[in-house]
Amino acid sequence: MKNCLLQPATLKNGDKVALIAPSSPPSCVSHVDFAVAYLQSLDFVVAEGASCRAAYGYLAGDDNLRANDVNWAFGDESIQGIFCLRGGYGTARILDKIDYNAIRRNPKFFCGYSDITALHTAINQKAGVMTFHTPMVGEKGFDAADAYTLKHMHKYIYKTDIRGKIKNPGGHRWEFLVPGMAEGVLCGGNLSVMVSLMGTAYEPDTAGKIIFIEEIGEKPYRIDRMLNQLHMAGKFDACAGVIFGDFADCAPNNPARSLTVKEIMQNLHFNVPVMYNFRCGHCLPTASLPMGATARLDSTLDTLIIL
Repeated sequence: MKNCLLQPATLKNGDKVALIAPSSPPSCVSHVDFAVAYLQSLDFVVAEGASCRAAYGYLAGDDNLRANDVNWAFGDESIQGIFCLRGGYGTARILDKIDYNAIRRNPKFFCGYSDITALHTAINQKAGVMTFHTPMVGEKGFDAADAYTLKHMHKYIYKTDIRGKIKNPGGHRWEFLVPGMAEGVLCGGNLSVMVSLMGTAYEPDTAGKIIFIEEIGEKPYRIDRMLNQLHMAGKFDACAGVIFGDFADCAPNNPARSLTVKEIMQNLHFNVPVMYNFRCGHCLPTASLPMGATARLDSTLDTLIIL
């Protein structure tokens, strides 16, 4: 079992935090204003990156601008934490422009999900620093975040001791498609983004790890294709276990002529413990996860634990 990555310091009232948009711009400027106001309500001093109010087609500014925001946020010693505004697309375009040595020297709380999966993977692997898979304060719908979602997110923002059991919210049950017990460092995130990194210098390293996977808006045959690619690349053979999170809006157009997402997963015939229907991803309520922390899956005890 691999040891967990370097955990950055948690945040406290009065800390200065950066708000950046390394992917797509917000759908409207009011989302930026809401994000700033929300972080201020947590008693943080907010510094906006230039990307927050920039637009270059479907990107929040050109690649240099967005990469400079990431490097600025990690390099500025007055900044203690970094919040990504939203996902979309574009983070993978800037991975070769990030100063991972600076991140290693200045580890900071960094959070986001979806397209931010590319940065989670790169920072975890290239800098050896833990990051946090959480909702984003500028995404559509965050203003409706429920108590479960905020409790899980705030735990990683504020608490130094992140150990403990993670449970699904009430009314949602996970199940183990493959029983067993597994321990390993958490990796992964959005399926489409993970697959897009295959064959690059940022390809997900799953050896001995527990892979978390979530997705939104992909038809079952496309999910089949992407999971099969990870399977053929040996990513599931090398891992310790798999956690399938939420697969939002992934229903087929014609259910009678399609496999279900669950059937696709079962057809892969995993030889490691597999949890299905963990409530984490493009959904509310949603859990948060420390990417790079060591976790344990145990079907006998029906638990997911951060160690």
